[in-house]
Amino acid sequence: MQRPGVGCGIVFLKEGRILLLQRKKSPEAGIWGIPGGKVDFLETAEMAARREALEETGLDAISLSVIGMSEQLFHDEQQHWFSPIFHADRFTGEPKLLEPDKHGGIGWFRLAEMPDRVTLPTRHAVQFLSERGLS
Repeated sequence: MQRPGVGCGIVFLKEGRILLLQRKKSPEAGIWGIPGGKVDFLETAEMAARREALEETGLDAISLSVIGMSEQLFHDEQQHWFSPIFHADRFTGEPKLLEPDKHGGIGWFRLAEMPDRVTLPTRHAVQFLSERGLS
């Protein structure tokens, strides 16, 4: 029996810009998205978001808050994911592309000028930010 997976996403905002990574792997190759990944067994979603952010970008998320939940269905890949989305209220460091095997680019984008192709959790994150007046 197939079961949904649990992931997480984390939003970093700086001077009105959101940090995005360009994915290299299927099912989202070439698409830009917020940092994030799988939640490991016996790891909280918040711990996973911090870990993924550090592994992917080198940013240390000091204070996080949940801003919403994203659900994704990849029918062709037979995948189903639930992902809490966090906002890094405070963070330290400068972003770097630390996993070049997984990501082809990293950058800060104005919310109104994001790439055309972004992941569903990223679209959800922007909606959640807007609803909370954080954009």
